[in-house]
Amino acid sequence: MIEGMEFVSLVVPPKERPAGPAWWFVIREDMVLVQQESGAPTIPMLKNINELGLETLRQHYLGRLGGNDCFAVEVPKGAGPPIEMRFEGLRQIHALMGEMFFSLAGRALQIIDWDRTHQFCGRCGHKTRTHPTERAKECPECGLLQFPRLAPAIIVLVQRGREVLLARSRRFENPIYSTIAGFVEPGETLEEAVVREVKEETGITVNDIRYFGSQPWPFPHSLMVGFTANYANGEITLGDGENLDAQWFTADRLPNLPSNMSIARRLIEWFVETQRARSTSA
Repeated sequence: MIEGMEFVSLVVPPKERPAGPAWWFVIREDMVLVQQESGAPTIPMLKNINELGLETLRQHYLGRLGGNDCFAVEVPKGAGPPIEMRFEGLRQIHALMGEMFFSLAGRALQIIDWDRTHQFCGRCGHKTRTHPTERAKECPECGLLQFPRLAPAIIVLVQRGREVLLARSRRFENPIYSTIAGFVEPGETLEEAVVREVKEETGITVNDIRYFGSQPWPFPHSLMVGFTANYANGEITLGDGENLDAQWFTADRLPNLPSNMSIARRLIEWFVETQRARSTSA
């Protein structure tokens, strides 16, 4: 639907907007409004949000996608979807919508949540206002600017020869094994966070840390920064209570894995492809 189109992030809409329709990311709590079109859910494209007949609480301009404006709009908690539309969680429809949708819907969700939770100044308690040119809430009393919250987290695939270290988190309802992840602490580098998180969760020490890639993760406001690392020493010990289990696995004997939407799965698939390439060249 929108894959392959270029997105340009903007805060202020152009003075003379095109007459054509815009993408409207309508948020109700932590869900987004979609409509059914040709068998796959799509984001509504409308000239005006009033076409939906829904009360709106707040609205933000996101930018332009493929020549069309994009807006994030919040509707009340009890708002019912228009005919032939429904509210869905991002996790449920990602596989049908693709990465671009996931990214923009996640952006809309985070901006709406930030606006909703920053109506008052955290320093003096005064009512805030939306900054006219920046993505920020401004306090007219003391001048404090509050930008959308972003919590960086590392996620790392640890290798030991032909084995990979995977753990089953207590947070997973199903018996899924994934790579090690955790939030970065104040004053800590990303590489230091990698070493600390792996040690805390599994008792393993790692080295040769290398950047892999990143992924916005709007559950609720994280940025996952991916790495690979090599085993240095240690035995698996579940130290901080985060995981129910952790084991070494080979590429041909993997457990249930995270969904394709996650950078964790991309890391594991990279490991599998690397092992296959080694086996072929051996």
